[in-house]
Amino acid sequence: MKRIFTSVLLTVALVAAAHAEPWLVDKTHSLVGFTVKHMMVSNVHGEFGSYEATVDFDPANPTALSIEATIDVNSISTRDTSRDKHLRSADFFDVANHPTLTFKSKKMTKVADGHFQVSGDLTIRGVTKPITLDVMGLDRVWDDPWGSRRTGCTASAVISRKDFGLMWNQALEAGGVLVGDEVNIVLEIELMQKKS
Repeated sequence: MKRIFTSVLLTVALVAAAHAEPWLVDKTHSLVGFTVKHMMVSNVHGEFGSYEATVDFDPANPTALSIEATIDVNSISTRDTSRDKHLRSADFFDVANHPTLTFKSKKMTKVADGHFQVSGDLTIRGVTKPITLDVMGLDRVWDDPWGSRRTGCTASAVISRKDFGLMWNQALEAGGVLVGDEVNIVLEIELMQKKS
């Protein structure tokens, strides 16, 4: 009898998981951004306005998280039209030949409650390199007034743009360069799931 009861519970759990609504990125409350040094002095902030992401997330087992994201590089914005045009050119992202950049997670490790590291492959300009995102959040799920559950996180990583073939730069007369090599990736992500 116990074996039958356990089997029924397992079947119910599997059916529920198969019919669970997907987690979606609430783009009106999310940001896919970056910062990079300008003239060795200040940080230029930019973001990508158009992207799609598939997120497989179980609050009861957060380390099973899986993410696949595709970002439209044409949607880059640094609040300067000339600079954005230059970033889309062959000097940087080469949008004509590489219109998207992608991230695919491989592993999520728990560091502490509400602190995780997500390793995966980032592809920019046709070059794929492993990166690790430092993630804070995903430890609480809230019900909103509109019939959805929500959770969220802040994620960050530092990469070298030169590793991905973004080599352009300009030397400054006073020393140093116009554009820094290190790029700080900054993600503010809010996830939502319709209640079944």
